[in-house]
Amino acid sequence: MKWTKGGINLEDYYFAISVIKNGELFKTVTEVVNDGSMPQAQAPRMSQADQDTLVAGIERILAAALAEADPGISVMRRLSHREYKYTVLDLLDVDFETAKYFPSEGSGGEGFDNQSGTLFISPLTMERYYNAADSIVRRIQADDNHWRKIIPANYKPGLTRRLVNSILAFVYPDREIHWDRPEIEAKKIMIPFATRAYRRFLSNEEEDQLMTFFRTAYFSNWQDKEAFDYAMSGVLKRILVSPNFLYRMEVNSHSQKPYPINNFELASRLSYLLWSSMPDERLLDVAYREDLHQPSILKREVLRMMDDRKFRRFSESFAPQWLGVEEMLYAPLTDQELFPEFTPELRHDMHEEVVGYFHEVFTKKRNLLHLLDSDYAWLNEDLAKHYDIEGVEGSEFRTVQISDRNRGGLLGMGAVLTATSLPVRTSPVLRGQWVLEQVLGDPAPPPPADVPALEDAKNNDVSELDLRSLLELHREDQACLGCHQKMDPIGLGLENFDAIGRWRDSYGPVPINTAGALLDGRKFKGPEELKGLFLEDKNKFAKNFSRKMLSYALGRNVEFIDTPTLESLTNELMNNNFDSQSFMLTLVNSYPFLNRRSDLAERYKGI
Repeated sequence: MKWTKGGINLEDYYFAISVIKNGELFKTVTEVVNDGSMPQAQAPRMSQADQDTLVAGIERILAAALAEADPGISVMRRLSHREYKYTVLDLLDVDFETAKYFPSEGSGGEGFDNQSGTLFISPLTMERYYNAADSIVRRIQADDNHWRKIIPANYKPGLTRRLVNSILAFVYPDREIHWDRPEIEAKKIMIPFATRAYRRFLSNEEEDQLMTFFRTAYFSNWQDKEAFDYAMSGVLKRILVSPNFLYRMEVNSHSQKPYPINNFELASRLSYLLWSSMPDERLLDVAYREDLHQPSILKREVLRMMDDRKFRRFSESFAPQWLGVEEMLYAPLTDQELFPEFTPELRHDMHEEVVGYFHEVFTKKRNLLHLLDSDYAWLNEDLAKHYDIEGVEGSEFRTVQISDRNRGGLLGMGAVLTATSLPVRTSPVLRGQWVLEQVLGDPAPPPPADVPALEDAKNNDVSELDLRSLLELHREDQACLGCHQKMDPIGLGLENFDAIGRWRDSYGPVPINTAGALLDGRKFKGPEELKGLFLEDKNKFAKNFSRKMLSYALGRNVEFIDTPTLESLTNELMNNNFDSQSFMLTLVNSYPFLNRRSDLAERYKGI
């Protein structure tokens, strides 16, 4: 059966697992089959018996998938470049620029760089990890004060020990010289450090391997007065290239049923969600001495971590990736000849606006609807001048009350408006699709394969004066109507913002017409009224934000089996005034965040 209107061919889905992986799609299939809109009028009709069989079969598969709680697959993944950077910073107090050193990495899932499906290690990446470990340790050794913070002891054998060793070497020339004191001193430093680096206690075997490594390095050159430091530097490098450091590992049980992750694994999940880094000593101590799964203890630690300055890393990581503005900062496409004002300094200010505003909303205002609309902005003097907002002085960013409600919220931010423009002009199509995908989670359907690319999306030479008429002509094609009647009005409603986010009222002498209507008929004029309509669709925003956050927290795609969790998160926002703190607590208490399923378990058995 083909559903040409939606571009779906059910013949592509052979097995129950395919139906489950596309559960939302098949929920829609049952609805349109029941109401008679599928198959389409020109297609052969199903008998009532066939229709009942199809619907009942799909519903049985979907119901079986949700009958028992399933945390989804948990793939062991390496630290992302961002996570590596912050883990090294917190572990060794070294600010290592991973973006310039390691091969670039892609995003997966909902568009985040911490997704397990993309975090593999290539031979080049492994080579860079070895070089990075050497570079980091050398940097620490170059500063004696820094080195002594990491390796506080520097064991040197005394005169008596040296004399005894010389006698032993003379009497037994083939015998390995060995004594216990260096290993005792090394172990005092090595094991606590490795425990922090591995984010858990070491097994006896792991301790023995590190001690053997140290013993070999030290006693091969014990006469050197720096032998202890030399051996310890080798141990540090070994730890930094260990899979236990580079990967976020979790115990893979042979159980066929899902099971709770242990306290140390939960501590790591929390710290990499909230801080993009390793647990601190307090969190590791709680994981050891208390039950981190206990709701009151978990809440206490989450609130503590959200109150820590390191929580800003969450905003730095999540917000720009969710909104798709990272490329604008690092690889801008804007034409520099047409927009010489778009300097590197302005790009960084725009990036800071996104991060700082999101962080302000999440930590202080605590109402996530302010992401859609507000009467304040996050500005410094230069960015305020770019937006033609008066009364802001100095380079420091701060919350600024604004009277122009067109600007407040994400849709008025320069980074967003620039990232959704073409190099030489705005693009209503890109902006409309961005709003539908990133804000409302309700993207337009993909175009049919035989429809040529929209001129507006590929041609920089089209005049902005011609945009509305061009898009109206394009919508006359029935194959394009479904997509563009949904996207275009939204994008045209934002045309008062130019390609680098400045306000304008006209294209030269011609006034800009921002009037339009959403697909359901609700009318608006300009960004302020458009945002008002989005606030009426806050359930869509709640569901989409929940999906993005769940994917970021779990490091994987959100699947149909996550439906109960997604509904719980959405309801939490809708029922608690979009409170960010209660939302985060609901997220970390969710079933998939606290549990895992073994890679060895047989999935969907009996379906």
